[in-house]
Amino acid sequence: MAAKGSEWSTLWKTEDWWAVWMAFFILIIASLGILTVAPSLRTWIYDPFKALQPYDTVLPILLGALVGMAVLTSIACAAMKVDLKKYLVGFVGIFFLTVLAFILGQQQTISREWGFAPVLWALFIGLFLSNVLNVRALSGGTKTEMFIKTGLVLLGAEILFSILLKAGSFGMIQAGLVIVIVYWFAVWLGNKVGLERSFNHVLAAAVSVCGVSAAIAAGGAVKGKPSEISYTVSIVLLCAMPMLIFMPLAAKLFGMSEVVTGAWLGGTIDTTGAVVAAGAIYGQTAMEIASIIKMTQNVMIGLLAFALASFWVVKVERKPEETPSLIEIWTRFPKFIVGFLIASIFFSLVLIPNLGETGTNAILDVTKVYREWFFTMAFVSIGLDTRFMELVKIGGGKPAFVFITAQLFNVLLVLLIAWILFSGTFFPSPV
Repeated sequence: MAAKGSEWSTLWKTEDWWAVWMAFFILIIASLGILTVAPSLRTWIYDPFKALQPYDTVLPILLGALVGMAVLTSIACAAMKVDLKKYLVGFVGIFFLTVLAFILGQQQTISREWGFAPVLWALFIGLFLSNVLNVRALSGGTKTEMFIKTGLVLLGAEILFSILLKAGSFGMIQAGLVIVIVYWFAVWLGNKVGLERSFNHVLAAAVSVCGVSAAIAAGGAVKGKPSEISYTVSIVLLCAMPMLIFMPLAAKLFGMSEVVTGAWLGGTIDTTGAVVAAGAIYGQTAMEIASIIKMTQNVMIGLLAFALASFWVVKVERKPEETPSLIEIWTRFPKFIVGFLIASIFFSLVLIPNLGETGTNAILDVTKVYREWFFTMAFVSIGLDTRFMELVKIGGGKPAFVFITAQLFNVLLVLLIAWILFSGTFFPSPV
């Protein structure tokens, strides 16, 4: 009975479930027409203050978003026994740094021509404060995983089955091949250099599936150490920046089509924001295909988490006299993945048939913005929590070697697969 009571209590005591409840709350009030505005900023050219105009409209919405998100996340933190005073001080600071990241990301040249999304500015800001100015005062509000998990559940609502079908079976084939081959290569390489097993699988999940999201899901499934997950998240984001810039340039240099380029970018760059930004640098079609491929890989997060949780229970931690149970697998399974899938199914099979694409898109126009805010706050948090000197010490450089080598392998493999599937040389192009 005590075990059952403990299991039920996870519904209001764990970060995974609170990410689900917070995202569901936002999705529900948006679907009911209660939440109809979101804190969006304008594009600007010379005057950054124009991002906040008209002041009488934008500033009250920003203030409302600050209060609403502070209250919502504070309820979750209070249930998880977090020091609310320290959290709120840190959260307010992180929120205003997020506003700064959005302002910088809305500069016309930076956003449209260079493709530097607000999430990347958020990371830069956090890294600068942490590593150059040695700021520690906001650490109470750096709830990176909670912010990302909430954003991921919100992302589930955007991954509609109709969108995934646009890439046809080719997108699924590419995602499946890449995940299996790159995952195996990364694990093999990690074993060769002697990485700890859980760390090895978290790194492999990040490089083969979809970066930060997969690393957090895999970390939960294998009960990886917080330092392993934090390291993986940091290196994913640090590698995403040069990939965002140089991969579109390489595609232009070699005259690749937008469809092949989009499939290549979507299958290799490990953050959704960077994928969209890199695709936008190359062209509209490249951006759309890259986003679809990325979404296809995002869907694989649930399968990966279930497979890893099952493997860890059945093989890795099983004692000879024990019989593994489904309850053990469920205990390890990242619960925010459940929310992600429910959101996708509900919007695809309930809202679209009843409200149509126009009505559903009107809801998503609001929830997408909040998803971007949660992700951007997470990136500020990642920057604030990342210490370069500490990263260098972890594993004596072995984790970085494994990740970067596996990523290079991933880039070449996906380029080959994307060319075979999407160039029209061997098969009719699906797009």
